[in-house]
Amino acid sequence: MNQTNINFTPLIPSERIDSLDVIRGIALLGILLMNINGMGLPFAYSDPTIAGGADGLNLKVWIVNNMLFEGTMRGLFTLLFGAGVILLTSRLEKSGAGITTADIYYRRTLWLLLFGIVNVYVLLWHGDILYPYAIFGLMLFPFRNASVKKLFLVAGILISIGILWDVTDYHSKINLQKEVTDIQLNKDQGVELTKVQEEKVKQWDKFTTKHTQEEVDELIGKMHQSYFTVLFEKVKGNQFMQTWLPYRLWVWDILSFMLIGMAFYKLRIFHGERSNRFYLILLLIGYPVGLLINYYETRMLLQDSFAALTILKADQTYQIGRIFTTMGHVGLFMLFIKSGILRFLQKSLAAVGKLALTNYLMHSIVTSIIFYGDGFSLYGRLERYELYYIVAGLWFFQLIFSPIYLKYFLYGPAEWIWRSLTYGKKQRYLVPPVA
Repeated sequence: MNQTNINFTPLIPSERIDSLDVIRGIALLGILLMNINGMGLPFAYSDPTIAGGADGLNLKVWIVNNMLFEGTMRGLFTLLFGAGVILLTSRLEKSGAGITTADIYYRRTLWLLLFGIVNVYVLLWHGDILYPYAIFGLMLFPFRNASVKKLFLVAGILISIGILWDVTDYHSKINLQKEVTDIQLNKDQGVELTKVQEEKVKQWDKFTTKHTQEEVDELIGKMHQSYFTVLFEKVKGNQFMQTWLPYRLWVWDILSFMLIGMAFYKLRIFHGERSNRFYLILLLIGYPVGLLINYYETRMLLQDSFAALTILKADQTYQIGRIFTTMGHVGLFMLFIKSGILRFLQKSLAAVGKLALTNYLMHSIVTSIIFYGDGFSLYGRLERYELYYIVAGLWFFQLIFSPIYLKYFLYGPAEWIWRSLTYGKKQRYLVPPVA
């Protein structure tokens, strides 16, 4: 077959899997529950004692997020990304694309990389997920035909390495604490410290010292200045997020879940084709185990006032709690979809999911206007619970806007650009008139 004469096109509406779109919509909206803290508060994403309030309703908001949503909405979204890889490549291969499948897949992934760079350096969201998705998406193509067993095995190995690294980091700091304690005893007895000992004391002080109020105020002041001041202030942090962090954290966190998502697609879990009993088991195993671990971590952090060493201690079980809680979410959401209840809401969530890239970038655009200097300069000015007024507003708008928009347009503007670039041809944008 001459592949050059075949017109390969993006997924058309009739080929979409509704349950995938609904869960993608839930995950997309859920991600904002966590992202809003990094968007609107300085240094306070995981430590509410630094900014945004650490008592009353503010603390309750942090506890609910840490128990139910920290890492799990990202986990759900990542599972769906992996599932989407199988959906795309299997459809292309069945249509006779052959080697062109790889061409389309890698072009699509590289353009996603560019979207991630734009989101970070133009739209100013330093916590962007598109860039690492593209980085690790480049590694997924060879796994498209792997067995479910192999996908779970590789994912398990990756997660285990990440956990082992977290455990090693914690015990390394425990050892440093012991050394510094001994060094301080010697210093108190009048023993002159060596340069190595002085360096270890500095390391420990840097590790345990929280951001001061002066540092918080300074960052808030910079975020209230012009667009370019904010952009350049973020450069160093952006470079950290896009270089060291992917290989310290994201490879174990994201790539593993992508592979599990590919396995889930092959097992038809996201299609809603498994029994209600299957999804109920996911829920009944996932939530008790995951929430118990999350409670253990949350209680420990609260009791020790978010001390740096305690945060590392909690990190040791973070991935385990995240995996099980995410599985609980999958079971709950699939039962919700299969039940058919609140059908109007499911349709709106599916529309949000179909416009996932556009809606995700919209989060960055809207929050940049709200928080930074060329907009309303609310960065660092709202308490943690007040940030969720913004979340509710964005949710309400996207749930209403997305289904209305899709009555007239086949894709969101970002999806349309992405697909046109991927397939090297301007795609149809308007919904064709009914004959």
